[in-house]
Amino acid sequence: MAFIDYYKILNIAKNVTETDIKKAYRKLARKYHPDLNPNDKVAEKKFKEINEANEVLSNPENRKKYDQYGKDWKHAEEFEKAKQQSYKSGHQQSTSGGFSNEGFSDFFESMFGGRSTSQQTRGNLKFRGQDYNTELHLNLKDVYRTHQRTLTINKKNIRLKIPAGVNNGQVIKIKGHGGKGINDGPIGDLYIKFSIINRSKFKRDKDNLHLVVNLDLYKAILGGDLTIDSFEGKVKLKIKPETQNGAKVKLKGKGFPKYKKEGEFGDLYITYQVKTPTNLTEKENELFRELAKLR
Repeated sequence: MAFIDYYKILNIAKNVTETDIKKAYRKLARKYHPDLNPNDKVAEKKFKEINEANEVLSNPENRKKYDQYGKDWKHAEEFEKAKQQSYKSGHQQSTSGGFSNEGFSDFFESMFGGRSTSQQTRGNLKFRGQDYNTELHLNLKDVYRTHQRTLTINKKNIRLKIPAGVNNGQVIKIKGHGGKGINDGPIGDLYIKFSIINRSKFKRDKDNLHLVVNLDLYKAILGGDLTIDSFEGKVKLKIKPETQNGAKVKLKGKGFPKYKKEGEFGDLYITYQVKTPTNLTEKENELFRELAKLR
């Protein structure tokens, strides 16, 4: 597999801080985000590369491995074990400052001192394939119901069932859909991170939803019926007389579906925001003055 320079992808130097990495990622992610570049395959590919680079470099442990082992950073632990085995076997040889990006052959040649020996040793060691990481961007309404999606990973289509109620930032593992193992080693896994974009008027808090509803002064004072939108459709509310600004009501079971709990939902919390009327006529002002005298 060809070496990918994650620093170059994020357009940063190798000695930058974690804060610099975060700033560079956010800047590029905004620029190449699929929502801002619809049907742009080049931008889509660039966005995936940016996310992959950020996944590695934003993690201090992974970054350290990447800096030392290059494209083979995910096999760092196996390399270290192989080092220890070579020391115990009397084949210790001085090595300097990590591995080049030439791959496994250079590693084994420098470790065991010769091509024939390295080939023999390499043939006996199995390495697990790389894990792949990707980020899937969905709207909040997309995860209100369980649905199917097809992802293309390394030119392979993967049919994925996305359960209702998936959370923003949640990561799921698809076993056996990562890179191929070396010397018949096990295949790596695919990790999918969900990025849920909320463009609705609802605020999500785990399984619960929150909604601010405007209430005119007259209905707040006198009470009455009010129809609002929920994720399931229209809901009719009974407004109690003398409802105060900021009053809250709970609609049980009208919230968001619970992850992998078929048929179970959180609650919907309504906060009433009483709106004061404007542009009153002289007659209306007179009536309010009369009310003020009565109070």
